Amino acid sequence: MQPLPLLSHYLQQAQAKLPAAIWHYLQSDAGDGHQLNANEMAWQAQKLMPRPLQNLHNANIACEMFGERWAHPILLAPVAYQKLFHDDGEIGTAVACNAQQGQMMVSSLASQTIELIIQQAQQPLWFQLYWQGDRARTLVLVQKAIASGTSAIVFTVDAPVKQSLMDLPEGISAVNLAQALSPRPISPGQSNVFDGWMSQAPTWEDVQWLRQQVTVPLLVKGLMHVDDARRAVDVGCEGIVVSNHGGRVLDNTPTVTAVLPQIVTAVGGQCKILVDSGIRSGQDVFKALAMGADAVCIGRPYIWGLATEGAMGVAKVIRWMRDELEMTMALTGVSSLQDIRQLELYQS
Repeated sequence: MQPLPLLSHYLQQAQAKLPAAIWHYLQSDAGDGHQLNANEMAWQAQKLMPRPLQNLHNANIACEMFGERWAHPILLAPVAYQKLFHDDGEIGTAVACNAQQGQMMVSSLASQTIELIIQQAQQPLWFQLYWQGDRARTLVLVQKAIASGTSAIVFTVDAPVKQSLMDLPEGISAVNLAQALSPRPISPGQSNVFDGWMSQAPTWEDVQWLRQQVTVPLLVKGLMHVDDARRAVDVGCEGIVVSNHGGRVLDNTPTVTAVLPQIVTAVGGQCKILVDSGIRSGQDVFKALAMGADAVCIGRPYIWGLATEGAMGVAKVIRWMRDELEMTMALTGVSSLQDIRQLELYQS
């Protein structure tokens, strides 16, 4: 029998190992659940042109951003409560990230302390920030992250209303938060969405305020509209993450592939552009770079590896994607990330 590809193997093993409720939490989609599949299929619809006989001497996939240099452009997206999936938790992910010479975004909802994660990673990490209901509480969390060795803040803005929720088992919590954020109590006749969750949601004025408080690069994650990308640049953000949250927040949105080219044009190189949502292979990474992204974030795939083999599984997923990215470059005749951005993709 032909062995399963690495990612398919880890997906099957993770589903077999994890309790049903935890697996559902990891894989859950918003609404009727169309977005996750749409995200993946959109990357597959972009086709590559083989270019043999090219001179590929001195080829490499090194990526530089904000004074940091990594061996590859594959970042680990923030995923909450990683001890749900394996006892290694975020520390295991951070160790694997360091072993593969990359970068990781630690979630505000991490199940291990940011101080210990960065200490064990033996490198500065990025911190993904959720708004904490007001500026004072948000600033406390930001300062804690920066004091712990965070080298960039990734402000996630596209999930003010929570849909992917579960009752956490004993011993698992968002240990970096002084107090878990919950919707404000509402009066009879009020809306749980507008008077509850959205009364604590951030605005563009809060983004501008945050830019003034943060002493490290600030990225805004969860932007899909060209005007929002321009506004992030206008308030001084150093980067954006084009993302529909992997389909976990709003069903039936455009895919990243549908909006990325226009955003790249609108930003015009004034900030770094990262993408996530549906990246499942090194070929997908290649396609995102060809469409103008500076780097790519993966989420569920490395968690499948974590659930299956702990830190070793995460490292293997990163290595597999790195290898496939390099193979795709070799077969399309390009030798650097800069060369990829000069290529044209084809629609199926």
